[in-house]
Amino acid sequence: MPQCEMCGSDQASLKTVKVEGAELQLCDDCAEFGTEVRTESTSSASTKYSTTSSSGSNSSRSSGSSSSSSSKTRRRDMFDDMDEIATDYDDRIRQARESRGLSQEELAQSLNEKASLIRKIERGDIMPPDSVRKKIERKLDISLVEGESDDDSEWSGGGSTTTTLGDVIKRKD
Repeated sequence: MPQCEMCGSDQASLKTVKVEGAELQLCDDCAEFGTEVRTESTSSASTKYSTTSSSGSNSSRSSGSSSSSSSKTRRRDMFDDMDEIATDYDDRIRQARESRGLSQEELAQSLNEKASLIRKIERGDIMPPDSVRKKIERKLDISLVEGESDDDSEWSGGGSTTTTLGDVIKRKD
């Protein structure tokens, strides 16, 4: 019998739920702590358009509409908008700092941060908070975000000849 990955109870069936960015197999009680991840299955699609009896179609229609509305698009959460920091962020920072001839203390002073924070980040003990990450990226002219260069090239208008409203309008601030 499968076990809930949060509370450890034995359950006949578990739901796949996203809790703080991790997908877990959870029981019904623990599933309320996250967002249920639904996958479209062929069986739900076939019962959705069933034309059996009128009472049967009403019940399948009502259950089909509630599951189809949430299974078309997964509910967004705060982790969808977050940048993923590269796994080698500590090496990137250290190499960029050393190539500019800066000590950890000098870098920390120029960023208005503590030297101990820079040491912990370069050791990989902690991940830099967003505010510090942005300061480091600006100061050392590096990118600590995973795959950012791919996203930039995708959105740089590479080959698209379509003119959008944003290309035409000038904002007055």
